[in-house]
Amino acid sequence: MYNRVLLAVDLTDESIKVANKAATLCKSTGAELTIVHVIESLNYAYGGDVPIDITDIQTQLQETAKERIAILEAQLNIPLQESCITQGGIESEIHRIAEEKKVDLIIVGSHCRHGLALLLGSTANGVLHGAPCDVLAVKVTKD
Repeated sequence: MYNRVLLAVDLTDESIKVANKAATLCKSTGAELTIVHVIESLNYAYGGDVPIDITDIQTQLQETAKERIAILEAQLNIPLQESCITQGGIESEIHRIAEEKKVDLIIVGSHCRHGLALLLGSTANGVLHGAPCDVLAVKVTKD
């Protein structure tokens, strides 16, 4: 079925729910699990040049992401193939890593907000379109 799974997380509190679903799937199929978190570049997020030095902010975001990924990894009862933290456009980075790692399934959380994003969530929808493989959107709700 699936041999290589890429779990894309936003590191919100709901990420553990999505991660547990991914871990369960990987255990049952014997698939390798890789976790990725994309830090959206501030230049990319705000559409151009930011008139301040954002290096310190990006470094802090990177450090915080490393800490939260480590906590997430510790909560899973499955060995990981790899965990990646990257920077750029969220959907394009997930697509790039999926191709680079030759994954056959991407798992993302879907927050189900409004409009077209009501169906999948805006990021999940963006990942689905242009993905090099199957995409599984896991519905997450705040408890």
